[in-house]
Amino acid sequence: PYVRPKALQYLEEGKVVVFAAGTGNPFFTTDTAAALRGAEIGAELVLKATKVDGVYDADPKTHPNAKRFNRISFDQVISQNLGIMDATAFALCRDQKLPIRVFSIFKPGALRRVVLGEDEGTLVHV
Repeated sequence: PYVRPKALQYLEEGKVVVFAAGTGNPFFTTDTAAALRGAEIGAELVLKATKVDGVYDADPKTHPNAKRFNRISFDQVISQNLGIMDATAFALCRDQKLPIRVFSIFKPGALRRVVLGEDEGTLVHV
């Protein structure tokens, strides 16, 4: 189970803390859990590992000419109605000025590149 003081202790010790699954509460998605836990511990970034390799201006499955963004602001995501995660999680990240890195969990090496701070997927920023 998640115990905030223990997670903070581990971070202070230089350990890596990985949050998985949801909050254990109904009506909250795993995206909301990630945003909530990230805000609680003062994370620098939320990682959104998904089936696409970033945020696009249209659904790349149905629009072959869709363009992927390397970087995009929270305001641009809203104005272009790009659904990258549930609205509660997105609003929490935006309000906490907590950037989101969207990347494909299925792309070989992508998680490693993201963790190492390399340019992978799309960065959603303030």
